[in-house]
Amino acid sequence: MVVSGRGDAHKRLCSSKFFKSWVSHPQKGQHCPSLLNLCIHAATQDILQYHTFSELPPDLTQQIFNNLLFSGRLTLPSLQAFRHCTLQDIYLGEYDADVVDDSWMDIVSSQGSSLLHLDLSASQLTDYGLSYLQQGLTNLTSLSFGRNHAISAEGMSALSGLVNLVNLNLERCPGIHGGLVHLQGLTKLESLNLKWCNCIIDVDMKPLSELTNLKSLEISSSKVTDIGIRFLKGLQNLALLNLEGCFVTAACLDTLAELSLLDLRLTKESFKQQVNIVIDCFLPELPALSNLNISRCNFTNNGCEMFSRLTKLKSLNLDSCRIDDDGLVHLAGHQQLKCLELSDTEIGSSGLQHLSGMYSLEKLNVSFTMISDSGLSELCGLSSLKSLNLDARRVTDYGLATLASLSGLTDLDLFGVQITDFGTNYLKNFKSLQSLEICGGGLTDDGVKNIKNLSSLMFLNLSQNSNLTDTALHLISGLTSLVSLNVSNSRITRDGLQHLKTLHKLRSLSMESCEVTTNDIKELKSKYLPNLLSFRPEE
Repeated sequence: MVVSGRGDAHKRLCSSKFFKSWVSHPQKGQHCPSLLNLCIHAATQDILQYHTFSELPPDLTQQIFNNLLFSGRLTLPSLQAFRHCTLQDIYLGEYDADVVDDSWMDIVSSQGSSLLHLDLSASQLTDYGLSYLQQGLTNLTSLSFGRNHAISAEGMSALSGLVNLVNLNLERCPGIHGGLVHLQGLTKLESLNLKWCNCIIDVDMKPLSELTNLKSLEISSSKVTDIGIRFLKGLQNLALLNLEGCFVTAACLDTLAELSLLDLRLTKESFKQQVNIVIDCFLPELPALSNLNISRCNFTNNGCEMFSRLTKLKSLNLDSCRIDDDGLVHLAGHQQLKCLELSDTEIGSSGLQHLSGMYSLEKLNVSFTMISDSGLSELCGLSSLKSLNLDARRVTDYGLATLASLSGLTDLDLFGVQITDFGTNYLKNFKSLQSLEICGGGLTDDGVKNIKNLSSLMFLNLSQNSNLTDTALHLISGLTSLVSLNVSNSRITRDGLQHLKTLHKLRSLSMESCEVTTNDIKELKSKYLPNLLSFRPEE
């Protein structure tokens, strides 16, 4: 059946169960459903009775499609009604991965030049299905088929004609080695995600050298080395570079060090030319680079010298790199840095002095490091700091006291810190806290008294504090903004659950190793916590 005139549509709407139910049994205070909502509902309820929606306005067709998709009722038979419907957005990523396959691509490609965004992540798409991208999808700007194990380098030739593509996601596609050559003509590409493509090696980087509009490149956990990074020298607009877990080092600094051996009799102009020739080959001269992730890479103190050249950095991730306090010296001048990840490095308290001038810093992670109370005073002047992760066993109540001036903190992670009831007195200074973790085992119910007035808290983790009792739940019952609560490994019992009745926004509740059963939590959910989606213990 074809949906055509307004009269036919209105007649079908008025006969729908949804419409009749609303007219016969309107709920008290219920608003009249809009004609648009009635139309969408009626169409989705009787979807297999329609032959095509192509004569409906495109925005209405899009909403019908989205309704079916979000409700999990979109199937290949129901998809037939959307042939040639000029949809703009088709987001099938993660949608019933065993169902979405090549057979869907005929309908997808029929949208033609109207289709702008297409997500086929985690589908069963093969090279054959990918070939449908060549059938008129000339205006596609965003494409994702990450986590796809069937796409090969040869199949990626179908991407070569997508000249308007701006965003491309190929995450976890293990068969695309050699296929990036088909991206050379996609000069409008700004974002390329190649994370967890362990087939990608240095030679795959060469075709990217022509993508001069590229602003974001993610190649974490690939096999790219320093040689491959040299191909990025022409990407002057690159702002985000994710190299996490790659085989890169600071070997480029060895070449830069050779500048000191140049013949001092060179003229000023020839010296400048030779310097430029060398520097242009390496990453530190990317002027737009503001986000750099080199976590889990083979970077040591010697490699930290490069950071003095990355003057525009706003985010730097050095997680699990082999650097210590001496390496942080080269970060001292980074006034624009807003996010710094130093977790699981070898830094100690003395290294924090090099961070004291980073007045723009908003997020700092120094978890699993050697820092202690003595170094935290260096952070007192970082008034812009909003997020601080101090999961370090050498930090105690006294260290927390030195941070009292950081009143703008919204996220504070003290997971393994040795905080006692006495130390919680200093939490009163952090009235803007939205997330708090104290899991070192030193808290009792008395300590929770200093948490109960942090009314902005949305995420609270007090797990591993084995001395907490039901009284702790009574104390935090007034934190009505909580969406996540973890009190695992405590002495809390089912009797304490009554105190959670007021936490109507709670979506996640963890009470593992407590005297509470799954049925106890389910009963609480059914009566008082309608938004609870995740809970432990589970059956």
